[in-house]
Amino acid sequence: MSSFQIIVDADACPVKNEIVQVALRYSVPVLMVASFDHRLQEQEGVQIVQVDRSDQSVDLFIANHIHRGDVLVTQDFGLAAIGLGKGAVCLSNRGQEYTNQTIDFLLDRRHTQGKLRRGGKHSKGPNPFSSEDREFFLHGLTKVLRRLQENRPV
Repeated sequence: MSSFQIIVDADACPVKNEIVQVALRYSVPVLMVASFDHRLQEQEGVQIVQVDRSDQSVDLFIANHIHRGDVLVTQDFGLAAIGLGKGAVCLSNRGQEYTNQTIDFLLDRRHTQGKLRRGGKHSKGPNPFSSEDREFFLHGLTKVLRRLQENRPV
């Protein structure tokens, strides 16, 4: 059994099934955290935690339960920054690995875009999630789990 887990910010995560599929292959437990507004299916190897609807409940739960070496899957840059600060490996839903070198840029860009929106400028949202995004995520998660399991102490 693994000494780390995959923690999923599951509210709007389009790759929940892929996470479970890869986690079972590598015998890594999964913790999916979502608000009560989102129904999650019980699955083998998956612990489900549902929290209240308030804006930051999922993020706060994850921030309080993530540990060094865990894998966090989120599209929230702020939560990814918290995960990185706690020593977790953080992936986006599209398979991009957040790093200490990239997170500041992403947070700054999010802040700048928010200011522009508040000023009345409309921006284009993210591209629709594609099968290529799904494949890239599967590849990224597999690579991370392989790396973590190869580097674990015996």
